[in-house]
Amino acid sequence: MTDFVSPETMVQMIPSGIKLGLAPDGAGSCPAMIRLLIERGIRDLHVVCTPIGGMQIDMLIGAGAVAVLETSAISLGETGGAPCFARAIRNGELRMLDGTCPAVFAGLTAAAKGVPFMPIRGIIGSDLLKNRPDWKVTANPFDESEKIVVVSAIQPDISLIHAPEADRFGNVRLGRRREIMLLAHASKKTFVTVERISETSLLDDEKLAAGVLPAMYVSAVAEYRNAAWPTGLYTEYDLDAREVENYARAARSPEGFRAYMTGTRSAA
Repeated sequence: MTDFVSPETMVQMIPSGIKLGLAPDGAGSCPAMIRLLIERGIRDLHVVCTPIGGMQIDMLIGAGAVAVLETSAISLGETGGAPCFARAIRNGELRMLDGTCPAVFAGLTAAAKGVPFMPIRGIIGSDLLKNRPDWKVTANPFDESEKIVVVSAIQPDISLIHAPEADRFGNVRLGRRREIMLLAHASKKTFVTVERISETSLLDDEKLAAGVLPAMYVSAVAEYRNAAWPTGLYTEYDLDAREVENYARAARSPEGFRAYMTGTRSAA
């Protein structure tokens, strides 16, 4: 059964030290909740990106909350590189589990299907294999002459996403964001913040039902309007490029990052 809670209560339900699954900017990211987690003092996270990360990941890194990062890329999009991420890599401040987009999706798919690994192609010969002992090269059981890579399952303890809408039954409308649907299926628990809560079931409309995450995959819902600002939310509001630029400029130094985090509270 899905719990309906406040954003503040939801933050208290996310402990330090867990494997936390997060969405890309604009496709389910929730910077407002990340701010609350940072203010609470969350630490030692193993962050899983789906499959890339942006501003909210960079904020967690800048706050010293990330111990392990599993991703195929961290970027602020058109604004450029993610400054806190780049600084942490240079200084050796986190453990990096470097991957590719297909590899991350394969790991999540394995967890969603309840199997320990998923085979993929395209990584053999890459330096990635030197740094990923959890990925194995093995023979294709149907063709012993062919080698293939098996990627270990990726199962977040909690995934945290922001969506346009949930209903009173706990169903959540994700639309065509299948990567976020996959993240929820792979995770032990999924916490969702939404712009609004509908009184009627989102599964009643045959045209919308295919893009709805059923309540059985949703552990908790919190109404939190504008929580995706400034990274934007599909179908609701666009990226605030100027604010992301403000962040990128400030976060070039640890002092600038701290000033930004304490001085910016909400969208205009």
